[in-house]
Amino acid sequence: MTVDPREIKGVSPWLQTNWDMRAAGNFIGGGTGTGLLVASLFQGMDQPRLFAFMGLLFVGLGLLSVWLEIGRPWRAVNLFFHPQTSWMTREGLVALPLFALGGLAVLFDSGVALTGAALVGLVYLYCQARILNAAKGIPAWRHPALVLALMTMGLAEGAGLAMVLTAGQGALLLLLLLASRFVAWRHYLQRLKDDGAPLGTMRVLAASHKLFLIAGHVLPIVLLAVGDVFDASAPLVLAGLLVAASGWRMKLILITKAAYNQGFALPRIPVRGQGEAGASVKPGWV
Repeated sequence: MTVDPREIKGVSPWLQTNWDMRAAGNFIGGGTGTGLLVASLFQGMDQPRLFAFMGLLFVGLGLLSVWLEIGRPWRAVNLFFHPQTSWMTREGLVALPLFALGGLAVLFDSGVALTGAALVGLVYLYCQARILNAAKGIPAWRHPALVLALMTMGLAEGAGLAMVLTAGQGALLLLLLLASRFVAWRHYLQRLKDDGAPLGTMRVLAASHKLFLIAGHVLPIVLLAVGDVFDASAPLVLAGLLVAASGWRMKLILITKAAYNQGFALPRIPVRGQGEAGASVKPGWV
């Protein structure tokens, strides 16, 4: 009788449960907040205080979310002790100048400080993407193509919210980042499929891709076109919200539903007595 490898419990990859929606909240808040700061370079220099405050708010909510996930939250200070090995430590260290510059932009309504915060925000976003990439036990996270995908997601989410804050300004920037997000995400999915991944991961990502494509890309593009033709801000604002919300949903899925671990594999099947060892076995994988 042939056994479906997905049913070999304890051997096939299984979904990790250590990182939940609170961990996802850090990537949602951090990506959106830094993306919003970067978007301010193109459409928020006349409102430095507003953009800096909202950007820091999202980053802060993300950090609060992951802090609540820690089993011993008051030991979070240990985060700063391993910059040579930990991307999470680097994220925490970069957060210090990010909040310092953002705080100056809020206090003094300073465009110069906001520009500095936006540039540091790019470094923060990169550190966040590398945190997942460093989780080598989760194939969907460790793939190098995910780094660019996560960065474009954060930038697109920030540009989407910038559209909301400015009542529809910045349509061209959002369109460019939307196209970049789509290309980077498609590249990630294809590379993941080509290089191999747990069946559970591929099923989850395939099931969520259609809604991500339609609600997160096609519909926003239609709304951007409608807003441009009729010179209306409401469709533009709705497009921005859809871009941001679709990115948040995909990050939540990536962290909580697609994060199947490595599982186990045999490089060669052993034999008893005489005979030759069989081929390698890696159950539960594409």
